[in-house]
Amino acid sequence: MGSAIRSFASFVFLTPHPCYAKIRIMGSDEWAVVFYADASGDEPVRSLIRSLSLKTQARFDWSIEQLRVRNVYARPPLARHLEGKLWELREESQTNIYRLIYAFLSGRRIVFLHGFQKKTQKTPQREIEIAERRLTDFLAREGGE
Repeated sequence: MGSAIRSFASFVFLTPHPCYAKIRIMGSDEWAVVFYADASGDEPVRSLIRSLSLKTQARFDWSIEQLRVRNVYARPPLARHLEGKLWELREESQTNIYRLIYAFLSGRRIVFLHGFQKKTQKTPQREIEIAERRLTDFLAREGGE
């Protein structure tokens, strides 16, 4: 595994004290959450989430955990397919709408590639292109899929 992989451990959250995941039964069907890291080690999705209010961070913690548990079975309003391997995790906080673009990869992994504040009805093509470039980079540094 290369530097492109940063695992999101089962009990590590972005906010200090999540109250919604007190007990979890571990099983062989666990999915791992991974954040894309560029060649310098920066994790743009984590950076975006950390820049948001604590309340919004907590909402993302909950949404990411729900996605991890539901994985490929997640549906709107939590998640929506964009195109190809790309999906979006949807979150609203007060008057702001945020999206995290991710992909499902082998080894039961959910890789978060890109995040942004949504200001239009449709997901902008440039945001999808950023996620596609990061997925290509991730797979190339990992050795392909």
